[in-house]
Amino acid sequence: MNRSTLVETIVAAKLRKGLSWAEIAQAIGRSEVWTTAALLGQMSMSLEEAKAAGELLELDADAVALLQVYPSKGALGMTVPTDPLLYRFYEIQQVFGTTIKELIHEKFGDGIMSAIDFEMAIEKVPDPKGDRVKIVMNGKFLPYRKW
Repeated sequence: MNRSTLVETIVAAKLRKGLSWAEIAQAIGRSEVWTTAALLGQMSMSLEEAKAAGELLELDADAVALLQVYPSKGALGMTVPTDPLLYRFYEIQQVFGTTIKELIHEKFGDGIMSAIDFEMAIEKVPDPKGDRVKIVMNGKFLPYRKW
């Protein structure tokens, strides 16, 4: 079994069991965002987390073992995403990327926001004009060092 086959198996089990990502995350003891990323092949799980996921989703021993392997992160490749939802994030980065960079540098100095020491939350915000998506990203600031 490879990672893409494992992801298909996990999604099929999730659908078959009628589970939400939040319910799976609760059973594993991690956040909804982290758990979803892990089960979609972007994070590695501890033995305990992998066993909990395997039990809930009825995965075999090979799948549980694969959940513990360090993945090659970055599933989108180098091309512009064509999925409309993913493309909007690319569009946001194209339009607001330099603004985000400039404001982070102004407030923190020369450095980056960590994607390793990082948290994210996704919320649904009711609005009479149409529900809104609220995404909060929280990453440690890592200054570039001089030597």
